[in-house]
Amino acid sequence: MFTKDTYKNYDDLLAKYKLNPPANFNFAFDVLDAMDPEKTALIHVDDTGNRREFDFRFFQESSSKLANALMKRGLKKGDRVMLIVYRRVEYWTLMLAMHRIGALPIPSPSLLTRKDITQRVNYANISAIICEDSIVERVNEAKPDCPGLNHLVQVDGELNEGWLDYEAVMAEGDTSCPRTADTPGGNDPMVIFFSSGTTGLPKMVLHNFNYPYSHYSTGALWHDLEDGDIHLTLSDTGWAKSVWGKFYGQWMAGATVFVWDFRGKFEASTLLQIMAENKVTTFCAPPTVYRFLIREDLTEFDLSALRHCTTAGELLNASVFLAWEKAFGMPIYEGYGQTETTLQVATFKFMTPKPGSIGKPVPGWDITLMDEESKPVPQGEEGEICIRIDKPVLGLFDSYMDEPEKTASVKFDGWYHTGDKAWADEDGYLWFMGRTDDLIKSSGYRIGPFEVESALVAHDAVIEAAVTGIPDAVRGQLVKATVVIAPDYEGTDELTKQLQAFVRELTAPYKYPRIIEYVTDLPKTISGKIKRKDIREADAIKYA
Repeated sequence: MFTKDTYKNYDDLLAKYKLNPPANFNFAFDVLDAMDPEKTALIHVDDTGNRREFDFRFFQESSSKLANALMKRGLKKGDRVMLIVYRRVEYWTLMLAMHRIGALPIPSPSLLTRKDITQRVNYANISAIICEDSIVERVNEAKPDCPGLNHLVQVDGELNEGWLDYEAVMAEGDTSCPRTADTPGGNDPMVIFFSSGTTGLPKMVLHNFNYPYSHYSTGALWHDLEDGDIHLTLSDTGWAKSVWGKFYGQWMAGATVFVWDFRGKFEASTLLQIMAENKVTTFCAPPTVYRFLIREDLTEFDLSALRHCTTAGELLNASVFLAWEKAFGMPIYEGYGQTETTLQVATFKFMTPKPGSIGKPVPGWDITLMDEESKPVPQGEEGEICIRIDKPVLGLFDSYMDEPEKTASVKFDGWYHTGDKAWADEDGYLWFMGRTDDLIKSSGYRIGPFEVESALVAHDAVIEAAVTGIPDAVRGQLVKATVVIAPDYEGTDELTKQLQAFVRELTAPYKYPRIIEYVTDLPKTISGKIKRKDIREADAIKYA
């Protein structure tokens, strides 16, 4: 089905690259069932170091058995199913079984509280939860307030009362699950992801069955995957990023998905050792992870198998880019997308990466930067990233499920408004500035927080930083940095002066933070994204 082409440059890519999913496309039937059963699909290393390999036959059979068994027990097309299973192998089986049934999986993070579970189950009309034994207690606490919750399946551990055992349910199913006239596909609803909720309550982002097909661009182009590659994307299965890097595009490109199922605190040295021992060839992680990795003695780890690295989720500062390139002789290629989309913008291997730039639009995504009146902005000026939608866009979400008003607020007049700001340089590379709500207006200047944050974290004293604006009678807003510093440093006035001078050297002078506050941690969503809104609200009281 897929043949990887080579491209001379970006213009060559635009001229040649097209994605056209077959009619009624369903990943489970059209891709999984067509794979060589003997080929290695996934390598899994658990928290104790136990390593297992799984071929495509395993997923072909296990997903069929589970789909048949769940349908016997009443699960049907259109039902909404919350999945909370960390990075377990069962995650892939569960997702594929849902695709066969046409039930809508809702991958969810393990950090959900009882309140979160109650809210989401009722908000999304979820009828079933399949989760790990460690999550059961929280579900049981939420269940009395969730009248529509009918099916509970427990993965692993001593079975709790009122729950079905995953393995026992699996044993009830048959390995044959042929496609029928009722099998969903194409534009039928396939999966719901909850958004991160950085500016309010999470939204239910609905994608259809054509969505996985668009991720071929993620795997084959951005991750540069080829047959036989071993690819590691460091993400939790509770978020859309997991299917960006641990599933659809990687298998379609012929790669083996590598999974490190760590449960405790992230340790950079352990990750590097895992990558070395398992000869990982391609790697994707957020810039924060790369910042921790370069603090290690990289000469201690044999990463000679590694040949291509990517990053997304926040801006990559130049110091990290250069340190990684010096250590391994390879750059880090940035990309950009949202829960609502697949890969929209990227730097590909045949392009010259510019540290801090997210790259150029991916073929199929007609992107224009617009001002507040929905007019294109000149080159060099910031504008909202908007996607033309007067024709269907492969990989773009269908809607915010059950919320037509929210959908209409971002999809109108032939455009999808992402809510993210960027500017384009003379070569057509885009430079991400942040959410429209996060932009700071000071003395007539518009300042994106990411650039200032990127400058701050380039200093050895800074582990993390969040940049926001606080009201000021003269300038309108002042740039403020909330900073987590390294253990060997103290948040003194002297350090503040050093950081301010450091930022002035790396950015335009007017962008430096006039106020720096030192904290032990930053407010974040359960997906790990900084909640600048919380900082702004606290500052509105503090600096009133």
